[in-house]
Amino acid sequence: MDLTLFLLLSFGLIIIPGPNVIVIVTTSIVHGKVRGLQTVSGTSAAMIVQLLVAAIGTTWFVTAVSEGLKWLKWLGVAYLLYLGYKQIRASMSGITLSSPSAVGSFQRGFWVSLTNPKTILFFGAFLPQFVSAQQSYLAQVAVLSGIFWLMAVALDSLYALFSSKIASKLKVAPDNRFVGIFSGSLFIGAGAALAAVGRE
Repeated sequence: MDLTLFLLLSFGLIIIPGPNVIVIVTTSIVHGKVRGLQTVSGTSAAMIVQLLVAAIGTTWFVTAVSEGLKWLKWLGVAYLLYLGYKQIRASMSGITLSSPSAVGSFQRGFWVSLTNPKTILFFGAFLPQFVSAQQSYLAQVAVLSGIFWLMAVALDSLYALFSSKIASKLKVAPDNRFVGIFSGSLFIGAGAALAAVGRE
């Protein structure tokens, strides 16, 4: 098991901004650090579900679930486009949207992450290459999945903390019209990014 290569490839997958990161950053900028980290908890919880499916499922099962997620992702796309539309419409109308609750922030992160098939598609093809036939399969899978998950939590949390810090430095107010349009555009961009996942 080449752990160094696994760490490098996992880091590359996680650090590249996708729908999860965009939602985390947008929430952190508009609603602050706490709500951003609550969104991270949602994306991380969904990732556990995906890692379990990819880690212990058979090849047929992973393929079947992946195909299902390709359809499920369009619900995620619609949800992100709805968030973006609502944010932009409120900003253009001068309406201040209320900050999401802790549960709302968690759910936003959870559903966006769960409908993103990138993790399970990546692990379905990627994880087996780092499992040695001479050692316990489940033990190796548990270790690799745990490492990947911890890296994702850490890097996503850094995104939340860093983006909220920038927003506070710039003294950006959540009811600022520009911020609303900007954050709404990011949500729409996240929807477009999710729509592009898994396309041939």
